[in-house]
Amino acid sequence: MIFDTTTIFEALMLICFGAAWPFSIWRLWKTKVSRGKSMYFLGIVLLGYVAGIIHKSLNCNDYVIYLYMMNALLVAADMTLTMKYRNN
Repeated sequence: MIFDTTTIFEALMLICFGAAWPFSIWRLWKTKVSRGKSMYFLGIVLLGYVAGIIHKSLNCNDYVIYLYMMNALLVAADMTLTMKYRNN
């Protein structure tokens, strides 16, 4: 497995973006209020992560694909909770 600077910075970006999702999920779980959350925004972000997964699997399969998968799962969980609590 080659660790070039592009891969390292891509992983760092995904770790930083991914760090926000657990806080968002926790806040939504605790308050049960999804006011101010946009399903369109979450859907676009999820689509971006899925595109990253497809790109990694077709072109340069390295460990960063797992960061894309983890972030996609966190966004999907956030979307699920947002839909569940959308009427609160």
